[in-house]
Amino acid sequence: MGTFYTNCRVANSVHREKSVEIRKMLVDTGAEFTWINAGTLAKIGVQREKKDYTFVMANGQHITRAVGFAILRVGEAVTIDEVIFGEPGDLQILGARSLEGMNLRVDSRAKKLVAGGPILAAAGKPRQDGAKS
Repeated sequence: MGTFYTNCRVANSVHREKSVEIRKMLVDTGAEFTWINAGTLAKIGVQREKKDYTFVMANGQHITRAVGFAILRVGEAVTIDEVIFGEPGDLQILGARSLEGMNLRVDSRAKKLVAGGPILAAAGKPRQDGAKS
């Protein structure tokens, strides 16, 4: 697929006026979580909600990082998600969960994010008496 980067606005989930634009976030559909520099998250007041969350790196190494909650926006697409407090040496990554929450998908040919289209939903069972649910 190749790699590419995008800009992403990150905001405090409680105080939305506290936000920052992150330029050049790596789009990585193979990464479950979104990783953002811990200093950037602290700057906008994102709290560490889960401490010592364990991750396994591609080389098999186990690391621990803290997790918080933030609002993420790419263009007009927006979601709230768990974000990882990245430490020095960690990449800033826009992960699959956030992309799914924003209903964005990767256009690998154009190397950009595009709208995901209609979201599938399960239909409820119709009522037998003809009344609306």
